[in-house]
Amino acid sequence: MKLISWNVNGLRACMQKGFAEYFAAENADVFCLQETKLQEGQIDFAPEGYHSYWNYAEKKGYSGVAMFTKEEPIAVSYGLGIEEHDHEGRVITAEFPDFYVITCYTPNSQDELKRLDYRMSWEDAFRAYVSGLSEKKPVIFCGDLNVAHKEIDLKNPKTNRKNAGFTDEERGKFTELLGAGFIDTFRYFYPDREQIYSWWSYRFQARSKNAGWRIDYFVVSEALKDRLVDAKIHTEVLGSDHCPVELDLK
Repeated sequence: MKLISWNVNGLRACMQKGFAEYFAAENADVFCLQETKLQEGQIDFAPEGYHSYWNYAEKKGYSGVAMFTKEEPIAVSYGLGIEEHDHEGRVITAEFPDFYVITCYTPNSQDELKRLDYRMSWEDAFRAYVSGLSEKKPVIFCGDLNVAHKEIDLKNPKTNRKNAGFTDEERGKFTELLGAGFIDTFRYFYPDREQIYSWWSYRFQARSKNAGWRIDYFVVSEALKDRLVDAKIHTEVLGSDHCPVELDLK
């Protein structure tokens, strides 16, 4: 079983850069998107052979997630079920017979950490949400989680220590999340692999210099450990400032 997740940073823009062709070529069982940046009716993308689910932000041209599944889920829900957190189109959960799949676009703490306090409350709510689901059946969640967990996960850890995505607070919350019974699948397979990133700033020729961050993940319940086959980061795929990430399960 093949799952792919990609922060497309504007699906309409990504469509102009070969998104539909990439989607078809990958032939994933589940394909998750983040930062679609659109409202209902603004795009005509309903891939044949897939069930399509969208969660839009109330604010136009902002945030938003989507999920495309070959198998029809038992049930689909939108958001965390918490008023404070469900206006920005950040979560879709699909229930399948063996597990839940969640696409998630974690809030960015922003310049000068303006949203760090909000981010901390989101982190606690999201951890409680996935922990609650995992008591029923295993969970796979993926997406742009807006944190580079360890120094190995970004090119310039020392200069970014207090910047959004690499604060002690955000990294600590990710450690707590893993401690709640979850596995960062890329690090499970490649604990020491360096210089593999999933996001590069559009500024300073960051991508050509590979000055990036690994902030896009597939995270799974420990109960799925025996089904893990591989985790990949497709650094060669262009079309966004992020690249797709993949999880293979047996």
